[in-house]
Amino acid sequence: MNTKMYIGNLSFDTTEADLRDLFGSHGAVTDVHLPTDRDSGRPRGFAFVTMENASEAKSAIQSLDGKPFLGRAVSVNEARPREERGGAGAYNNGNSAHQKRHY
Repeated sequence: MNTKMYIGNLSFDTTEADLRDLFGSHGAVTDVHLPTDRDSGRPRGFAFVTMENASEAKSAIQSLDGKPFLGRAVSVNEARPREERGGAGAYNNGNSAHQKRHY
C-alpha cells in the first residue's frame, strides 16, 4: 500500500529530482508533488512524497526527519488527510455577517 509523506522546511531550490534521489535510497518512490507559487512559479518550501509501502516510508521518516538537506533541516512525517476547508472564500455562502438583516 502506498504511503504519502509530508516534507517541510525545504529549500526553495529543491527539485522533484532532488526528492526522488533523496527518498529513493529508502525504497521505491511512486510520486512526488512539489507545489509551486502561483505567481512566481517558485517551490513553496514543502512537498509530498509517496512511497510504495509503509515500511519504506517509515525508514525514510526515521532517517531523514530533522536532517540537513540543501542547507535546511527538513521535517519528514506521514501526511495527514486534508482537512475540510469551510465556506466558499470571500463569498461565505451568502452568510456574511456584513449582510443587512431583514426582520
